[in-house]
Order: sequence, then structure tokens, then C-alpha cells
Amino acid sequence: MIAFLKAFHIAALSIWCAGLVLLPVLMQFNGRGEAVRHQEGYTQFRRISHFGYTMVITPAAIIAVVAGTTLILVIDLVAPWLLAKLVAVCGMVLVHAWLGHLIVRSGEGAGDYRMPPPLIALMIGAPLMLTVLWLVLAKPDLTGLTALLPGFLREPQGRDLPGILTPI
Repeated sequence: MIAFLKAFHIAALSIWCAGLVLLPVLMQFNGRGEAVRHQEGYTQFRRISHFGYTMVITPAAIIAVVAGTTLILVIDLVAPWLLAKLVAVCGMVLVHAWLGHLIVRSGEGAGDYRMPPPLIALMIGAPLMLTVLWLVLAKPDLTGLTALLPGFLREPQGRDLPGILTPI
């Protein structure tokens, strides 16, 4: 079961990362060119970007996160490198959300919207993806970094949640 979960997680993560690389390139070169100024080119750009984001990249991201979370719980993994990896994955989720925002905004303007350079997402996303890969493969000992954190972040405090934060 663990081997299946790992394979499933890696496959979904590969598709998600490929999308985070290819979508900004597509948006940069097809979404900002002269072709989108005409209805036919604009329609093609919208179909490709919207389909890729909603039907391929987002489901792969959800599957990767769910499979990864399941792996953490099944293996009962707790390590400082894992926390660093989860921070990098959160950054990838933010890049993913920003790309979705750009796709929605490009659909509202019919070619009038001045899109910020989508390659910014690639410049931020690529180092995050490489960081995740390095952390998973190297599993570095980050206990020296965790020692720099304040004590309340390293140890349980033994306090109850405030009543407003308790769901029941």
C-alpha cells in the first residue's frame, strides 16, 4: 500500500510540477501575443489555459497533496526536513493559485487585460520545486535550524484552545 501511495503521489506531483512550468510559458508566449487580440486566437488561448488549469493541473495538485498527507499519516513521519518541504509545497500552492487568478483575469478582459509577466510564477515556482526535490532526496538534518526557533514553536504548551476556536 505504501509503495502504491508513493507512486501515486510522485505521478500526481510530476503532473502538477509540469503544469506549473508549462502554464506560465503558455501564458507568456500565447496569452500576450498578437493572436489573442483576435477572437479566434483569444478563444483558443482561453480554452487551452482554462482546460489545462481546471482539468489537469488542479486535480493533479489535489491528488498530490492528499496522497502526500496520507503518506505522512500512514508512515507516521515527523522530521524537520518534512516541515521545510511542507513550507515549500505551500509556496507551490500559492504559485498555483496566482496562475489561476491570472487565467480568470485574462478571461474577463477579452484581450484588454494587461497581464503581469506570468514567467514570474516560473521564477518563483522552479526553485520551490527544486527545494522539494532536494529535501525529499537528501533528507538533510535540520535540527540546527529548529534549535533557532523560539521554544513555544518547538514544544507543546499544554494549553487548551480558546473557546472561539473549538469547533464543538
